[in-house]
Amino acid sequence: MPDGHPHSGPARQAPGGWAAGQAGGWGDQADQAGGWAAQGPYPQGPYSQGPSAPHDSSAEHVPGPHPLPHDHTAPRPDPAAGAWPSAPAEAWAAQAPYQQGPYRQSPFTPADSDAASADPARRAPEARPSAPAAAGIPYDPSTTYDPSTPYDPSADRDRAPEPQLPTGGRKAARLAREAERSGGGNSPRADGRRGRRRAGGNRKGNRNGTGTGTGRADAPHQPEPHQPQPDPHTPRPRLRRAGLVKAVAFCAAVVAASMLMLRGSEALDRIGGPAVPDSKAGAPAAPADAPDPGRVLQIVAHPDDDLYFMNPDLRYSISTGHPVTSVYLTSGEADGINAGAAKETTTPPNKPAYAEARQNGIRAAYAKMATGDRSSPWKRTAVPTKGGGQAEVDVLLAKPQVNLVWLQLREAGNVYADVPDSLHGLWDGKVARLESMLSSGTPVKQKYAYTKDQVIQTLVGVLEQYKPTTVRSQDPTPGRFADTKRYTDHQDHFYGARFVQMATAAYAKDVRDRPHFALQNYLGYFNGYLPSALDPDEAKEKLDILDTYAWLDRQNHCGSDAGCGDLKVADHPAGNRWSDAINYARGNSTSWLTSDREHGLWAFKVLDGQVAVWHRRGLVGPWSGPDLLPGTGMDPGVTTVTLGDGRIAAFGTRTSFGTRPADYKREVVYAVQKGPGAAEFGEWQSLGTPETTDETWTSDISAPAVSVDGAGHLAAYVRDGAGSLRGRVQQADGGWGPWEKHGGADLHGTPATATDGAGRRMVFCATSKTVLGWAQPKPGAPLGPVTATGLPDTTLPLTAQGREGGVRLWFRKPGSGNVRTALVTGDGGLKVNNLTDLGGLSGFGSVTASGHVLAGRAAGGQLGSEVGSGRPWERSPLMFVGAPSSTMTGRNMVSLAVVGLDARLYVTSSADAPDAHLAPWQPVGPRNGAP
Repeated sequence: MPDGHPHSGPARQAPGGWAAGQAGGWGDQADQAGGWAAQGPYPQGPYSQGPSAPHDSSAEHVPGPHPLPHDHTAPRPDPAAGAWPSAPAEAWAAQAPYQQGPYRQSPFTPADSDAASADPARRAPEARPSAPAAAGIPYDPSTTYDPSTPYDPSADRDRAPEPQLPTGGRKAARLAREAERSGGGNSPRADGRRGRRRAGGNRKGNRNGTGTGTGRADAPHQPEPHQPQPDPHTPRPRLRRAGLVKAVAFCAAVVAASMLMLRGSEALDRIGGPAVPDSKAGAPAAPADAPDPGRVLQIVAHPDDDLYFMNPDLRYSISTGHPVTSVYLTSGEADGINAGAAKETTTPPNKPAYAEARQNGIRAAYAKMATGDRSSPWKRTAVPTKGGGQAEVDVLLAKPQVNLVWLQLREAGNVYADVPDSLHGLWDGKVARLESMLSSGTPVKQKYAYTKDQVIQTLVGVLEQYKPTTVRSQDPTPGRFADTKRYTDHQDHFYGARFVQMATAAYAKDVRDRPHFALQNYLGYFNGYLPSALDPDEAKEKLDILDTYAWLDRQNHCGSDAGCGDLKVADHPAGNRWSDAINYARGNSTSWLTSDREHGLWAFKVLDGQVAVWHRRGLVGPWSGPDLLPGTGMDPGVTTVTLGDGRIAAFGTRTSFGTRPADYKREVVYAVQKGPGAAEFGEWQSLGTPETTDETWTSDISAPAVSVDGAGHLAAYVRDGAGSLRGRVQQADGGWGPWEKHGGADLHGTPATATDGAGRRMVFCATSKTVLGWAQPKPGAPLGPVTATGLPDTTLPLTAQGREGGVRLWFRKPGSGNVRTALVTGDGGLKVNNLTDLGGLSGFGSVTASGHVLAGRAAGGQLGSEVGSGRPWERSPLMFVGAPSSTMTGRNMVSLAVVGLDARLYVTSSADAPDAHLAPWQPVGPRNGAP
């Protein structure tokens, strides 16, 4: 956003509706004229830009001796906290391919508003209709994965012995294809060598999900057409049974596992095709209908927060055809002066007009991302909200799955100062209601004001309308600068994110007719103090969209007297290096997938504010889940560890609100499996937090990093609000010691921990310049002092794994996205060995590593993977939330998983061998549905 942070000193030391049943509400509009769902066909006209209404107000300034390029605080006022008037959220009928099952939206076409433009130059041409017919938007399967393809484990009836998998190549691919033709089961092969015939079951029936093949060793065989037919008069010798008995243990596993070993090209070819469903899986197979790529809903405080802090994720989602809706809480009116530094003293303030100009810039930026044409027309409509007011909803006529929702509340106008009329003031109870600030061209004509609960209910109504599967929000706990104690992010940003936390919690609790949803939080202003996360090409694409928003050419392409963009940012569209960066505030863990002693898989992700668990029994058994563990308020990101007795412990953080604003708290919690392999977990137990009050550091603690040392001691570590390392260690009696201080400074992101070959625990955390480390001198001993590793700067997320006698780290190279690795040993103190650049497909975020497999987000947002040292990286069509995760399954197989933007689990596997390939990605369980 245009108001940069006022502090230009050293990097921080602290990291950072509608009433139910209300007439006229968004949540209750099915039969009401003018309501959300009761609209007719799409209008083809453009949106209008109404006249700019003057508005008297004094410019609000943010003090600060060292203004940054986008510091509108000294001497420039704070323009960053703005929001735009938006357009109608129409065209739900046209989204049929994206609205499968019970979540298909009613056709929505907003009624023509007074603000609808009659300018013929802005009207959509007749030859190219702006919105598709109600029959639906044509779906292009080449742009997305196929979530309808079910996973077929072919039922692990009896636990298979640990397999010795083929390593890939032609033989593996041939075996895999044959296994799939036979249903992919774990039945023995008749001749002990080829495995082309499945015992029992009908191939066609199994492929269609209707077969009942059992895979029993005594089931009859049908010879393959190309094989010679046996003489019917010749008695069958006992050799057949003897050979079968000898082959069953080894060959069953090989046949079952080899189905996972298709060549990479075959894997990509089959991603959009049908797969063999598991007729006995715990979760029913998904129907073979049009894919549902998921629906993305973004909620931000000001117009341009999404462009600065959620891009390129935003652009990736739009370009791949996902339905995307962005919600702006405030109008971003700032001081009302739409001018750069040179002209701001001579430009009269007009808050409604400046809010309109920023909205025009947002519409232009979204139109360019979606169509390539910034002037592509929108339809703007006023709709009633569940909170008793009105919202403007904009629909991009050429791509009606792209919507903008403007709530148009007042912004704070200051990054950190006490401003009662703001989201912060409303949250803290300093004002009973927050008034609207309507833009000059909005179709909303009646002013309104919201209480705290009405803001929450308004957001619940938006969630009910759009039924997202991925919700994106800003960081609710950004921290403070250690020296000045000022917020490291705009107060509108993180208090807006807290409203989102409460709204998503209420939505998850009270609304049952909805899909599961995942939440992703994004770092804000502090990106400017961290190493660049984006490669030059991605940064240039991001800056290009910001240039459109900033209206650099001054051409009146929008036909509005208010202007077509935000001239406050035109001097420096990149902001404080924000165009070079993107960082997730949480959800960077790569240890949420793990295996058990029986080679089963367990996956843990937060859906609906609860930890969801998926489980596969054995090597190729049926999957179950997602099953939501009891307990709400869970923050994005789960990390797991296997205890000495084989039980799995899941760790995360939980947010609670309390009865008073000061009761807001984020704490570390964990739950332990009741027994090895058991489906039940114990209740969540709290480890508390090293932070004393929310006011001190805004409850800014990282997600926990956990490990068990060679003495069997479990420990959890977090980065605290002061930018240092804190940890708790479990005692022999099961209790936990206090939060110990381990030092360090300028720590950011989440720590990473693992044990070396001697059982010594090591902990690492990134700073803005390097990586710091800690190590035990021996298992069971206290953690040693903080040590400089000498590693170069990274893009924050670290992955650590015990390997080669030490602990190996993986991280990203700033300004490149390339993956780097180094081995850290602990003999005689921490020592870094052989820093190596592994290349990659650019991208950003965490990298997961298991066996020979590396994977992480590639440029474009899909998953990139390397399945052998020196081999080229491959790109998967999967778009996903947070970080990927991988684990070894036994000694010779790697499993890899992501959660897609549809909030559904996807898994693949590979033999742990140099010439192996990833199998086709398979969705787990049914299509995302109501919990």
